[in-house]
Amino acid sequence: MYAVIKSGGKQYRVAVGDVIRVERLPAAPGESVNLDQVLLVGEGADVRIGAPLLKESVTATVRGHGRGEKLHIFKMRRRKNSRTRTGHRQAYTELEVTGIGGVTKAKAAARKAPAEPAPEEPAAPPADESESD
Repeated sequence: MYAVIKSGGKQYRVAVGDVIRVERLPAAPGESVNLDQVLLVGEGADVRIGAPLLKESVTATVRGHGRGEKLHIFKMRRRKNSRTRTGHRQAYTELEVTGIGGVTKAKAAARKAPAEPAPEEPAAPPADESESD
């Protein structure tokens, strides 16, 4: 089962157990977060699309906060000997998806577990052909 959620002006395709980085959220590490802007939910051939949103929600646990890599901004005005160089690091929150619309991590693992194949019976030994000279 997967879902497409919207957070911080971006869209993310998530499944139970995924770890994603979203724009900084005001939540403490270890806290549970409810993401209610769900655009699409799908499982196999069954896909439900919201118009624009579904009533489902995605729950996630905050793993931590951080800052992304530095982006360098360089501005130069030609022939004027005018240059500026700045940098920016975007703050993010790392989330681990624990449930989609009532389906939790344990239920998702049970769905993905393959059924045990039936034991195969040994094939009958080949018939001995008598040598004919």
